Amino acid sequence: MHKEFLMGNEAIALGAIAAGVNLVSGYPGTPSTEVLETIAKRRANQIYVEWSVNEKVALEVAAGAAYTGARTLVTMKQVGLNVASDPLMSLEYIGVKGGMVILVADDPGPISSQTEQDTRSFAGFSKIPCFDPSSAQEAYEMIQEAYVFSEKYHTPVFLRPTTRVCHGYASIDVKDAEEYLVNSPEGFVKDPSFVIFPKLSFQAHKRIEERNQILTDIFSKYEKNIIHEAKGAFTDAKIGIATGGISYTYVMEALKQFGMLRTLKVSTPYPFPEKLALSFLDGLDAVLCVEELDPVIEQALVNVCGKYHLSTKIYGKTTGNVQIAGENSRDCVCESIQEFAKANDYILATDTCNACEADKEQAPTLPVRPPVLCAGCPHRASFYAVKQAMKGKKTIFCGDIGCYTLGNAMPLDMVDTCLCMGAGLGIAQGVGHIEPDTHCFAFVGDSTFFASAITGVVNAIYNQARMTLIILDNSTTAMTGHQPHPGTGLTMMGEIVNKVNIEQVLRGIGVTSVRTVNPLDLQEAIEAVKAASEEPFVKAIIFKSPCIAIEKQHGCMFLDDTKCIGCEKCIRELGCPAISKDTQGIHIDASMCTGCGLCSKVCPVNAIGGENHA
Repeated sequence: MHKEFLMGNEAIALGAIAAGVNLVSGYPGTPSTEVLETIAKRRANQIYVEWSVNEKVALEVAAGAAYTGARTLVTMKQVGLNVASDPLMSLEYIGVKGGMVILVADDPGPISSQTEQDTRSFAGFSKIPCFDPSSAQEAYEMIQEAYVFSEKYHTPVFLRPTTRVCHGYASIDVKDAEEYLVNSPEGFVKDPSFVIFPKLSFQAHKRIEERNQILTDIFSKYEKNIIHEAKGAFTDAKIGIATGGISYTYVMEALKQFGMLRTLKVSTPYPFPEKLALSFLDGLDAVLCVEELDPVIEQALVNVCGKYHLSTKIYGKTTGNVQIAGENSRDCVCESIQEFAKANDYILATDTCNACEADKEQAPTLPVRPPVLCAGCPHRASFYAVKQAMKGKKTIFCGDIGCYTLGNAMPLDMVDTCLCMGAGLGIAQGVGHIEPDTHCFAFVGDSTFFASAITGVVNAIYNQARMTLIILDNSTTAMTGHQPHPGTGLTMMGEIVNKVNIEQVLRGIGVTSVRTVNPLDLQEAIEAVKAASEEPFVKAIIFKSPCIAIEKQHGCMFLDDTKCIGCEKCIRELGCPAISKDTQGIHIDASMCTGCGLCSKVCPVNAIGGENHA
């Protein structure tokens, strides 16, 4: 063993490597992305790693490998689990031979997601065991233990870290390379059980319920499900706290200030460790459940109290004693514990949390940083070209998930809808069928096109929709950290492969009108949009220009003060963060400007010049 200072996601990756993982697949999504990237960087030669086109395919690839006896890992964020749920629900009925861990990183807040959905609830819905680490060290250990459970009970299992576990750093005890487990898959052995049929599913369902009942007892003895007994002044206290995940860390920090109450740490929220919970509840009058997102622990304890006719009162989210949405923090956890104790006539060691008060005194005022497209981002030019081309016409601009969602902000104001990946195409079609006089546009990025938009295009062709598809091709998956995708010609293992050509794909599925334009050639881009918008049925424009983060441009635009009339059109219409105004006038920040030249084409008096030396 040795120590490494690691991000939680890096610790999870090294845990998977130490467990002998053979195949890793996934789709990038914050806060999960670094797990697969770390395995790709530090993998042994025998580990296969891929960014799949979406989470559904990633799970199916991993399932196939698990059928051979390989240990597999699938990575995604919580909304990606929705995409993977179709094969997952059936896979639980069929089962696996090799260990299979599905890492789903939840995002309380949400910090960078569409939803705050809770994978612990999905575990109960899908009847799949769930492990919920409270720290980076625990995540490192837990993923190795999860493989053991998976293989013993022939089931995929969830590992559910949240953002603060994924992105927090700590000094981790990790195994040396010679301690790594080596897993040698047996290979695929034909078996009728790999083919799902209703009768087999009926029998499998009974086995799953029986297995999960066994796991409730097994998890009651699992070393990471813990009861901390009350100490000091609270030795005979009749109140307690139940918690799990990162909230457990906050609770323990608070109790260092307030005095130790009896505390239940739940590391396996499903199947719930019922016998351990009974032991915890014994002699308690009231319990506060501190957790993020859904009241999973709270509802489980209510069920236990009802089943065993206990009089213990359970407090938490449903009773309004813990915030019902967003991330927990040490501060809000301290407040919840204080109010809970006072409501039950207990005097804490201190009325205030000294650490919280000290932090409040020292905390500086943070600057306001609204999300905005980067200076020089080609998406700004794409949105502006469409906006200018469609000025005065009845239009709807359906957006998607990615950097380009930021096109909703003023002054662009070019995203009227955004639901989930690929949904803009369907929404544009739906509006168009009801409002045939509306020009319907759907914006989608190049990575998302491969992930979830192709079927929407096929649907539009088949059902003769009238819509304009705008593909924003910046040659990367920019929002999650510039991962490769099928259009980049590079795999996660560093292999150079043939690029999947988006224009050829579109023509192959029946789109006859396809234009590829550089959006920074503004007038050409505007004319392309005008022409496409007047054509019938489905037409597509590919705005192709690389992300500035992967192809750095050299050069800067400059402002000629003698020509500038102060009209502020460059600021009012583009919203580029490199252009600003103060009492001295309009300025272009040379440290931010990439020389894309869009502002020079907008300026009515040609006061902006320069040259892009990319």
